[in-house]
Amino acid sequence: MVVLHPLSDFINENSAVSDSSVSYNYEGRCPQTGELLRLPRTLLAEAIAYGLMQYLATDERYSSEGKMYGILLVELPCGEQQVIKAFSGLLNGNSLVEGWVPPIPGRDEVALEEARTLAELEAIKQELITLKQLPERQQYETYSSEFELRLQEMSDRHRDRKQQRQEKREIFYKTLTVEALTTALEQLDEESRRDGIERRQLKRQRDEALQPLRQLILAADARIRELKQQRKEMSRQLQAQMHSAYALMNFLGQSLSLQQLIPEGMPTGTGDCCAPKLLHCAATHGFKPLAMAEFWWGLSSTNQDKIQGEFYGACAERCQPLMGFLLSGLPSSTSNAQMSTTEQKLPILYEDEWLIVVNKPTGLLSVPGRYHDTQDSVLSRLRHLLPDGKELIAVHRLDQETSGILVLARNQQTYRQLSQQFEKRQVHKVYEAVLSGSLNINQGVIELPLWGDPQNRPYQQVDWQYGKPSVTQFQVIAREKNYTRVEFIPLTGRTHQLRVHAADSRGLGIPILGDRLYGCRVGTSRLHLHARELSFEHPQLGETLHLRAQTPF
Repeated sequence: MVVLHPLSDFINENSAVSDSSVSYNYEGRCPQTGELLRLPRTLLAEAIAYGLMQYLATDERYSSEGKMYGILLVELPCGEQQVIKAFSGLLNGNSLVEGWVPPIPGRDEVALEEARTLAELEAIKQELITLKQLPERQQYETYSSEFELRLQEMSDRHRDRKQQRQEKREIFYKTLTVEALTTALEQLDEESRRDGIERRQLKRQRDEALQPLRQLILAADARIRELKQQRKEMSRQLQAQMHSAYALMNFLGQSLSLQQLIPEGMPTGTGDCCAPKLLHCAATHGFKPLAMAEFWWGLSSTNQDKIQGEFYGACAERCQPLMGFLLSGLPSSTSNAQMSTTEQKLPILYEDEWLIVVNKPTGLLSVPGRYHDTQDSVLSRLRHLLPDGKELIAVHRLDQETSGILVLARNQQTYRQLSQQFEKRQVHKVYEAVLSGSLNINQGVIELPLWGDPQNRPYQQVDWQYGKPSVTQFQVIAREKNYTRVEFIPLTGRTHQLRVHAADSRGLGIPILGDRLYGCRVGTSRLHLHARELSFEHPQLGETLHLRAQTPF
């Protein structure tokens, strides 16, 4: 039985949270009609998710392993709004946990086969470990090193003796008679032959010692390749069985297996993510989905760059291919009418035949990302809306969470000229931010070199050895209860410069409000950082443009 939660379990009923502003859309095309269907992530859904995060933070079990969690706001047939919640994969080894959406049906049908296969895979794993740790491997390395050392020592000794023999020959040629010279040269040649015999004998000893070990290692390597192929095939067969058993339902009442939905195959774990679980559960019980939000919680994922408390969209590999089917049958009011305000309106601050300047809303990318779920951006929207949009180029970028002034060029020449102004630091930028604490000083300059670890993107850190020079001027403009409103003037333009300079203890030591990536733990709907002012020379008109976008917080 699915557990429904009232909104009061997650948010204060008296809090004013808008459910119409959308920061992301889960979307996919209906397989039958080709219609683009959408389910939004609204500020209300995010507020509910923040409430769930607070609950997770009270129990260490939820922090011990990093995974995706999700909530789905639904409307019951009686019109009441409730919430269901889900986790991806297993939670502490369990697929069924009280209070959470159950896994998609099908796992039970292959439970015995899964257990048997997993036991065999574990046995293969242990055999692989044994083969890789074969004692003969270390013996081979030890013997090989010892013989190489002995051969090197012998080579050095033979080289010295050869040099000595050469010197003796030169002396003999000058001092000995013909008969004595012949005898002396024969003795030197014999010494040379003995050196060669000694070297061949040592190589023979080496080969006799190493050859048996080499054969054992080659046999072990062949077995390793065989086991890996066997493991791959067993995993493929189990995955195929699971995908044929997993049955997803959509809002048209259609039920199809994962294998039917994606016959060409899919990655391991497809169907175990939050979004498919939540949508399948809603469709099965006749709930109308209103909004959904997924976030990462627990230990950071180094290979996926997931950050605790951050919201994420449908993953490109496992969830996105299923979205079109899962959303099929949604009422048009859910899939289309609830498009975000920012998606309908993109405020234009300045426009002429050479460039266009917009006030970017928070939550929207400056330019498209690599994956399907990161295509929505200022650039992609303008390219779609404007007649000459395909020629647009973003001159600079703002973080997805940062709002404010963004400049786009309408041709390559304007782009190059504006880019040079940014590179030469001829553009004057003013940001406004709210710090999540009280700052005791009123103004100053922060100089902390920043470096981005390629293994932990997009996170930036202060690094005095590898970091690039980064300079920020700041000035307090207001103190509001426990928060501090600050004006930032970046003199350099490094990634996350203001965010790190604010949060790092060697800077201001106070994260910007809403900046979970750099340590802010205060629940809020957005990052309180806004690109308020921008001044630069118009590349064609030669006059200074001073642009301003009112701070929205």
